[in-house]
Parts: sequence; C-alpha cells; structure tokens
Amino acid sequence: MNINWYPGHMAKAKRMINENLKLVDLVVEVLDARIPYSSRNPDFKELFKNKMQIIILNKADLADPNTTEKWQNYYASIDTPIILVNSKSGTGIKNFLTAVNKIMEKKFEKDRLKGMLRRPVKIMVCGIPNSGKSTFINKLTGSAPARTGDKPGVTKDRQWIKINTNIHLLDTPGVLWPKFNDDLVAMNLAFTQAINDDILDIEQLCRKLIEFLSKRYPDNLKERYCIGSIKEEPHDILLNICENRKFFKSKGEPDILKASTIILDEFRSGRIGKISLEEPNDF
Repeated sequence: MNINWYPGHMAKAKRMINENLKLVDLVVEVLDARIPYSSRNPDFKELFKNKMQIIILNKADLADPNTTEKWQNYYASIDTPIILVNSKSGTGIKNFLTAVNKIMEKKFEKDRLKGMLRRPVKIMVCGIPNSGKSTFINKLTGSAPARTGDKPGVTKDRQWIKINTNIHLLDTPGVLWPKFNDDLVAMNLAFTQAINDDILDIEQLCRKLIEFLSKRYPDNLKERYCIGSIKEEPHDILLNICENRKFFKSKGEPDILKASTIILDEFRSGRIGKISLEEPNDF
C-alpha cells in the first residue's frame, strides 16, 4: 500500500508549533504506546532539540506490556524521561505531574536564586493525529477544554489550557510529516487510525493486519475469531471470519468490507487483546 496523508492544516500547524516554541519551558510529545517509533514525528527532533522534553506513551492499556517494557528500557538507555499513561482511566497522570516538577527543579532553583517569583511552567503538548493528546489534557484538567474525536485532525487551533496555578499547557494540532519513507511506519499509522480511513483501502489494510497478527499474535487472532488455523493466506482467514461471524451480503456473498471494518475497529479498541505493532529492534 502506498500511503501518504498531509492535509494543508498540518503544514500550518507545524509552523504554529515552531513559532510558539519560544513561549514554552518544556515539550511533551504524546506517542501511541502500540507504535512508539512510528508515532514519533521525525520533524520534531530538529524542532525540539533545544527544549527539555518528556515522552508520554499513551494508550498503554492497549499495548503488549512485555513490549512496552522493552520501550521503557530503550528510552532509559538514551536518558529520555518517559511516562506510561492511560488517558481514559487517568493511570499515569500523577507520574506525569511528578516528572514535570522534577525536570523543572533546576530552573525553579535558578529563578529563586535570582530573586524571581516562581511562575507557571508553560508546556507545549505535541503529537500525531489520534495519539490521544486531547484526552490526556482533558484528564489533567478534570474537564473537557480540549476537543476530542475518533477521527484524526480534531484539534486544529492553538489552545492554552490552565491545569493549575503551576502548569499551563499549549495544546497543538496533530501533525504528521509530508512523506513516509518507511512502508512499515505508514502501515502502523494506518492501523492505529492516525491516518484518515477515508483515503485508505480498508480491505487491503485489514489483510495486512491479519498477516501481522498471524505472525506475532496468532493466539489472539484464533481466540477472537474462532479460527482453527492461521496458516492460510490473510484473505482466506478473512473469508473464514466472514463465515464465523455471518457477514454476508444479500446474495450470500461474503461481506469483506464489513468484516474488515469490524476487525480494524476491534483491534483499535483492544478487543483482540493487548497488542504492540513494533519493538525497538524492528527499526
């Protein structure tokens, strides 16, 4: 599959992020815990090189905990602060606030020695579409100042949000990059709905997902869809799922599109199990 999606508002959002960097003390990049590599915008590396950073592995409840541990070890090896978060339940939010205070301690002490009053920490929150940025911010505030949605691209404007007297957040739109040079990265972004489904071949995307699950999570696939064997081709497995779930069109033909849509939805919502799409040594 040849996948690219970079609507005009993303180029505008990237410019906005760059223009506002001078206003913030700290950058928080929200990644999808199922795809910590693929969900990290490579353009941000250069943009944020002079800023203190914290990485949030969001949607940790959907990821394979054994694989997530490997990612934690990886980020520890490169001395990058990382927090596991489930933004829907709030797990990890307190750890995030603790990490912010810890990383800002030196600056607070420096300001104190200069006789300066402690001012709120200004944090920019960035990430790709559908990484859960807005849900993360909403859980921090305990309300819903940041708009959320199932489709990528919901947040399109700059939003300053007061978390408490000590922390102010700048929410930014989800931003991808103009060209995906790695097909695996593009596929992972599509699987997790960082790319709008409307531009994708859903049936082909589902076959690719089934191919991946057959290799890495065969038991999850067999248990969820009552499949006896996963040694068949992905399309044949898809036909078996249509048979098992009774997905047929009016003339009795297998409804491949319906099955594909439901399988992707069940993966994205965690109903197939806790699944990670990549490990640190995959790249």
